[in-house]
Amino acid sequence: MLQHLIRALLVLTALASVGAAAARADETTAETFDRGPFWFRSVTAEGDHVTGLRPFWDAVRDDEGQLISASVLYPLWHREVAPAAEVSRWSFFNLINYERNDATGTTRFDAWPFYFSRQTDTDSSDDYRAVFPIYGDVPQRFGQDRLNWVFFPLYGRFEKNGAVTTTTPWPFIKTITGEGHRGFEVWPLGGHRESTMHESAESFALWPLYYRKRTGPADNPTSLQTGFLPLYALDRSPGYRSETYLWPFFGYVDRTEPYQYHARHYFWPLWVQGRGDDRYVNRWAPFYSHSIRRGYDKTWVMWPLWRQATWHDANLQHERRQFLYFLYHSTVQTSLHNPDAAPARKTHLWPFFSSWDNGAGRKQVQAFSPVEVFFPHNERVRRLWTPLFNVYRYNRDDSEDVVEHSVLWNLIKWSRRPGERAHRVSLLGPLLRLRTAPGEKSFTLFGDQLGLEYDDGLRARTPFTSSSSTASP
Repeated sequence: MLQHLIRALLVLTALASVGAAAARADETTAETFDRGPFWFRSVTAEGDHVTGLRPFWDAVRDDEGQLISASVLYPLWHREVAPAAEVSRWSFFNLINYERNDATGTTRFDAWPFYFSRQTDTDSSDDYRAVFPIYGDVPQRFGQDRLNWVFFPLYGRFEKNGAVTTTTPWPFIKTITGEGHRGFEVWPLGGHRESTMHESAESFALWPLYYRKRTGPADNPTSLQTGFLPLYALDRSPGYRSETYLWPFFGYVDRTEPYQYHARHYFWPLWVQGRGDDRYVNRWAPFYSHSIRRGYDKTWVMWPLWRQATWHDANLQHERRQFLYFLYHSTVQTSLHNPDAAPARKTHLWPFFSSWDNGAGRKQVQAFSPVEVFFPHNERVRRLWTPLFNVYRYNRDDSEDVVEHSVLWNLIKWSRRPGERAHRVSLLGPLLRLRTAPGEKSFTLFGDQLGLEYDDGLRARTPFTSSSSTASP
């Protein structure tokens, strides 16, 4: 009788699942795959508490309830708080950015590319408000010591390392002044600038056909870059010399310090042959390319179809294989201290599935997986977006002897504990749970607080009593 009852319940549950919403599933760090599609809660390895509603928002708080970060439709808007450093910031798509440092009393606000500001609680010469392209006077930003503009590109002024470049308008007419600096340029016709402070000079004519840049005395420069393209180009400095003839057809590189390296190129950068200290290049792009540089070994075949790279850090040997960058992406990590240990693997076949194997008995597979390959180190994307595509998930943890399968965001879930030789099935979240083991069969209908339960007999459960009636099967 029990078998017929279970079969009937399975049929009814399957029919009901057509219009059912996915049930909420809480998250834990121990079960990273046990995630519902929308509402979730979890605890990170650091002990922080995470709550959210995918993909709309999430919040991370420490064990004292202090907000650490939050987001709304990430990466549309997100906020970060560092209580120890007294810094808080928020960003709207990384275009509108706000940052407040209570320790220094400094506030920054940017709305790219139109508005930039920095204000302190006390007057400061570094404070500014700038509206692009109308007016701006901005110190210590955009790679400049100071930057000014009025109706840019009609007028701009750049200060860096004592040199002041005034352009009216940019980039055509430039005047260079400052202590030890002088020059004048009319781009692209010609120009010249020099610095007695840094003992350097630059010139060009009919850019980019002729150029010359030197450091050191004019009659015997320590380094020199010059060329009259496409006929000839020279780049030399102490221990280094490179020449190109009929650019980009023929050329060579000869380096003697701080390391040895010699290369010849034809149609640079397509065909290059180079050898040296811990360096190797054999490039016949786009057909084949193999290079080694400081232990980073990289091979391309029919660029950009196939790429393979190996490298190592202090503890791990890494090997990566890619087909069209992201359509197939596989990474294997092997321990250098324990070569006999099983390697860790991560594989993406975009957008169909992603699989993880930590080499220590933890394996995970998800289908579909369209975002994971693009944000491998972004935990917020993984938390808010990856589970939304969780049509199927597989989780195996040998340390706890657990195997789990879930379909349609845990709507249907099957788990097995080999040590107990027991199988558990849940349908529509808590609606129906089945458990089978040698000599044992049981089910729960409509949850633990309200519904029916069968173990050694059929019981009705209510919020007030766990066994109001019992019937023989």
